[in-house]
Amino acid sequence: MGVERALMLALAFLAVASLPAAFALLFCADEIIDRVVCGWSEWRERRRERRTIARLDRAIEADALTRDIDLSEFDRTDRRPLEQLAADLRRLGGQRLGGNARSMVWHGAVLQAYDDRLRLACRALGITEHLTELSGVDQQIERIRVEGVLHAAGLTLPAARAGHRQRHR
Repeated sequence: MGVERALMLALAFLAVASLPAAFALLFCADEIIDRVVCGWSEWRERRRERRTIARLDRAIEADALTRDIDLSEFDRTDRRPLEQLAADLRRLGGQRLGGNARSMVWHGAVLQAYDDRLRLACRALGITEHLTELSGVDQQIERIRVEGVLHAAGLTLPAARAGHRQRHR
């Protein structure tokens, strides 16, 4: 009987000691159930999204589209951001168009800087340009073509004549 009594005493002590935990579980059961259900539904949603993305990748063959792109080109420290190139092009384009009272040397320097920024923007967007290979009227025509292609790509540049909006389609 001594062993039974000791066992009963141990069980009674265990019941009294676990009573606060039982009360906490009882009072917080709705919170615990809510957390488990929310965690389960978030896991299902993430799984569903991953499966949808995988299906879309297979459908459009995303790897084939990006296979030839060199992503290390975007990590170069000397590469200027496209937003900064666009701002430079707008500023230099305005100076190029509005600098009639300036010297020919100044106008030539502005035009050279403008062409440099056009080349950088074309390189950043993967557009072919031939500004360095041409001169005279051919270079002016190529500049207008490049401006049109950049405009079609979403880069807004100053118009060919001051005060006019650029229209390229």
